[in-house]
Amino acid sequence: MVLRTNFVLLLLLALVAISGCYNTPVRHLAADVALLKVGESTEEDVLIFLGAPDKQQELDAGVEKWLYNDKHMTFLEKAPLVGKRLGAPEYRQVVVTLQNKIVTGVTYSSSDADDLGWSDDFSWQEKKE
Repeated sequence: MVLRTNFVLLLLLALVAISGCYNTPVRHLAADVALLKVGESTEEDVLIFLGAPDKQQELDAGVEKWLYNDKHMTFLEKAPLVGKRLGAPEYRQVVVTLQNKIVTGVTYSSSDADDLGWSDDFSWQEKKE
């Protein structure tokens, strides 16, 4: 009986340890976008380096804009109930413009939710209620 209990405990421990190895895919937009070269990279290169876009817009005949978004949160920011008070997630965005399947423009931006809070920093501002 003791051997069976030890085996079950060992099996549960192994399952917990293995589940800790699972990791969701991570996008490294800043590093991957640096691999693109304006005027040289093709649509296929963009798909290889960045994957499928989160959003596509057709601007004109043969001109497309591909949008990639990423939200990065620290371990503490993911904590339930208190995570919102421990920081703000970082938002990253890449905009790739393609003309006739060739990259004509690449823009990378990064911000967090606190970046727009500057508008309430001044005591002389009127409070709108």
